[in-house]
Amino acid sequence: MDAIEALVTRKSSAMLTTPAPGKDDLKLIMQAAVRAPDHCRLRPWRFIVFEGAARERLGHIFEEALKARDPDATEAMLQKERGKPMRAPMIIAVIARIEEHPKVPEVEQILSAGAAAQNIMVAAHALGYAGIWRTGKTCFDPQVNAALGASDADQIVGFLYLGTTERTPVLLEEPIDPYVEIWEG
Repeated sequence: MDAIEALVTRKSSAMLTTPAPGKDDLKLIMQAAVRAPDHCRLRPWRFIVFEGAARERLGHIFEEALKARDPDATEAMLQKERGKPMRAPMIIAVIARIEEHPKVPEVEQILSAGAAAQNIMVAAHALGYAGIWRTGKTCFDPQVNAALGASDADQIVGFLYLGTTERTPVLLEEPIDPYVEIWEG
């Protein structure tokens, strides 16, 4: 699949199964990630890959964070949180590693990590995989951040769930006119 086709046909898919990207495909996907725009070559990202039993451990991190955020969480809520990482055979946490820099503000570093995440999603699609970028309270939870070895300044920009789609998502025609303006001064 060429680059333009990958960009205009990628669509999130929540229903994922095996196979996930193998070692060689994962290497290509990560090579695409680190080609993201990066002002001053800060490399403001970190990627953590979860597969197999590591997904269960990630689920326990999510569960413990929910308990801390919501002491009244029901067992059903805790079970759902614990099971989230089991919805795909591979998850990649994308973390923006923020550092003070005289030329590169925090927002640029977060955007760079977001661009790296997008490159992961498009590269996975180009290789025949599917995925969905998930965020929510878990991404902004200091307990999750700490459990993944991120500093207080770092920001999780998403958990990328990857695998093979169980059901091909419908690709609707996306209008561009409402979002594009040709400025003429």
